[in-house]
Amino acid sequence: MARIGDNPIPFGDEVTVSVDDHNVVTIEGPKGTLTEQIDPEMTLDIADDHVVVRRPTNQKRHRSLHGLSRSLIVNMVEGVTEGYKKELKIIGVGYRAQMSDETLEIALGYSHPIYFLPPSDVAVSVDSDRGQDDIIIVEGIDKELVGQVAAKIRSLRPPEPYKGKGVRYVDEHVPLKAGKTAAR
Repeated sequence: MARIGDNPIPFGDEVTVSVDDHNVVTIEGPKGTLTEQIDPEMTLDIADDHVVVRRPTNQKRHRSLHGLSRSLIVNMVEGVTEGYKKELKIIGVGYRAQMSDETLEIALGYSHPIYFLPPSDVAVSVDSDRGQDDIIIVEGIDKELVGQVAAKIRSLRPPEPYKGKGVRYVDEHVPLKAGKTAAR
């Protein structure tokens, strides 16, 4: 059985980790600062170059929170040092994306363009080469927020199963179904 929570969380010299009395973890790094409320039953031991999360008992709830707390802190450390990036591909005739100021303007086959204003903590850009599908790049230091923004953009026109048109992640595979004529 894996014990993810038992593993220490290493961090480099450029990262500072602090915990207050209410188990609010603050991690500062070269890309920014993240804070997260960790369950008060978990204890955090901070050493020179690593953090260890400890649980009070072996109850199921504590075991679950143990691994979760460690994973949240690891994601925060990775976010402030390297950052997170999701890429979405727009596939379809007439489907386009472009940035106008801070707003993402997307044409997805509806009667109107869709204007998407990303949160201030997330950077959205469009890579469009002539003759190629547009790629929307979502970047930020908060893994959860980057994933939410990417999922929200994808939900505007999810890939359909017959032609594969729509918005999908770059590494996503959409299995295509056979149409009505294939059944004959």
